[in-house]
Amino acid sequence: MTQQDLFAPAASRAPLAERLRPRTLANYVGQQHLVGPEGVLRRYLKSGRLPSVIFWGPPGVGKTTLAHLLAAEVGKPFAQLSAISSGVKDLREVIQAAEGRPGGTVLFIDEIHRFNKTQQDALLGAVERGVVTLIGATTENPSFEVIPALLSRAQVYVLEPLGADELRGLVDRALTQDEPLRRDLPVQVESTDALLRISGGDARKLLNLLEIVVEALGADTPDGQPVVVTDAAVEQLAQQHLARYDKGGEMHYDVISAFIKSIRGSDPNAALYYLAVMLEGGEDPKFIARRLLILAAEDIGNANPAALPLAAACWDGVQAVGLPEGDLILGQTVIYLATSAKSNAAYTAIRAARAHVKQHGPLPVPLGLRNAPTRLLKQLGHGATYQYPHNAPGSFAPQEYLPDALSGHAFYQPGDNPREAESRARLRAWWGEKYGY
Repeated sequence: MTQQDLFAPAASRAPLAERLRPRTLANYVGQQHLVGPEGVLRRYLKSGRLPSVIFWGPPGVGKTTLAHLLAAEVGKPFAQLSAISSGVKDLREVIQAAEGRPGGTVLFIDEIHRFNKTQQDALLGAVERGVVTLIGATTENPSFEVIPALLSRAQVYVLEPLGADELRGLVDRALTQDEPLRRDLPVQVESTDALLRISGGDARKLLNLLEIVVEALGADTPDGQPVVVTDAAVEQLAQQHLARYDKGGEMHYDVISAFIKSIRGSDPNAALYYLAVMLEGGEDPKFIARRLLILAAEDIGNANPAALPLAAACWDGVQAVGLPEGDLILGQTVIYLATSAKSNAAYTAIRAARAHVKQHGPLPVPLGLRNAPTRLLKQLGHGATYQYPHNAPGSFAPQEYLPDALSGHAFYQPGDNPREAESRARLRAWWGEKYGY
């Protein structure tokens, strides 16, 4: 796709999301932390340059559109590849063409996480030499899927799902600006609740669903009567038209959400069903295994410490075996995690600790815990009061480990399960009432 293709008027037969694609950065919706008046990308544009970037976010939040608009802002030629369908040969052709352009080329690679190491290595040299300014888009954590050398040469920015007000604004724009949608029939939207809930912050999904609903209702609406969009109609038509699993978008996040929530809810049968939906739909088994690894720590944690190493073994096994036999490894792990005791105490503890540091900043480390590598630091009292626990009875020496201002603050509250009940009892025996255990 060329830059001119994007900015050409969309044909009336194109999907509504394509017809409403913004043609200028001023009309771009969302991601104000990047392109708003104080956004980091806006500051780059004011300086007349654009670094290589990787956009990480769910489908329908504007990654592709933003790539085109940024290229237009800096006035550079634009080339686009899809990592799903492009190979090293396609990449080398783009790089060769860019070699002859004094200012280089903005190269947008959609689904960059699907490029293998060889393809990413082929791209690396062009990025290093400035022949191409890379804009990658991915729905997966780039830390897992992009080689470190390439990742170090690009800024990673997270694109967030659109908010309710932004999505309602898109509905209003569609109803007032898109002639093919109205087809000379007035459209009344009684409520946007179902549209927003089902779209889940995905602008493309929202607009495509709106178009489906208006067209379906319009076919049954008498001449001269308005098309009335209700929550009930949206929900009914969404079930009919969006019930197909699509690993590249649409139901991708709905199914993985149901999968995780089924395991968290201790229902192995539902979890196995959604696992089957994903596998039959062609989902990457590594994506599933990675989510299980996160879930083992987030939702089970110390209620069953064996869950995390089992999930790690699943990750290793799936990579070693692949499909089809990898479904056995995934299935066994899903059943184990779903039937395990649950606790999110570790999750809430680390989130609370990080939130405190972000809000208040790091506090001074108590002198007794500080490192004392020099004579001066020893004279200043670094480490002087530290008691080595293994020299104390029961390998426990009561002393202050937290900064003074946080003395007695408990980030960790053990969960309501047998294993963490044991942890609570030990903590109470050690610390008495200090942390409220």
